[in-house]
Parts: sequence; C-alpha cells; structure tokens
Amino acid sequence: MYEVRSYFLHRTSNIINQMAEHNELGKLGEELAVDFLQKNGYEILETNWVFQKAEIDIIAQKDNILVAVEVKTRSSIDFGLPQDFVKPKKIQLLVKAINEYVVSNDLDVEVQFDIIAINKEEKDFNIEHIKNAFFHF
Repeated sequence: MYEVRSYFLHRTSNIINQMAEHNELGKLGEELAVDFLQKNGYEILETNWVFQKAEIDIIAQKDNILVAVEVKTRSSIDFGLPQDFVKPKKIQLLVKAINEYVVSNDLDVEVQFDIIAINKEEKDFNIEHIKNAFFHF
C-alpha cells in the first residue's frame, strides 16, 4: 500500500511541475510575441482580453487594421507545429470575442486574425508570424 501511495504522490508532483512549466512557457511565449509585434510596428492594445469563455491573447493595431493574435508556444514540435493546435472551436470563440471588442469600443476597423507560433529550439525560440491565419466569414 505504501509503495502505491508513494508512486501516486511522486506522479502527481511530476504532473503539477509539468503544468507549471507549461504555464510558464505559455506566458513567456506571450511576452515574446508582444515584443516581436512591437518591434514590427504594432501597437499593443490589450493582452489576455476576455469575453465570456473566450480569451484573446493579444489585441494589436497596425495602421487601420485591428489584429487578434493567438499565441501558441511549444517546447517541441514532435507532436505538431504550434499553429496546428488552434482548433475550430477556438477560432469560433476568437471571432465572437473580437466582434464584442469592436462593438463595445465603437471601432471602424478592418479585423485580421493572426497566429504567432513559437517553438523552443535548444536555448532559442523560433517565432513565426502567420498573418490572416483564418477568416471569419
């Protein structure tokens, strides 16, 4: 009985540590994305903007284009590219949220949906900015 409990506690501890590392990697990815966008002429309007069940990682603007940015960060691409993890349900929520943002702020802008895909390569990060990653019509 003791061995089973010990294993369970050890396993649970490992899962919690992995979750903490995952959350830290995601936060770091969003910080890298903000820096990347600013260096490329985007004004950051909001980060982690929430409407109902939807969260937009970054809302930015460049010229007269409002950009909703989904940031996907992975420690490895062994299981697929970061952008492959943006599923239709997430897209639906992003569209709903950015629509609310535009309406509630009475904006007259073109809306664009981008993905910033970040994957860790040894000690560096590869950042790919996918503009117009999907359309909302």
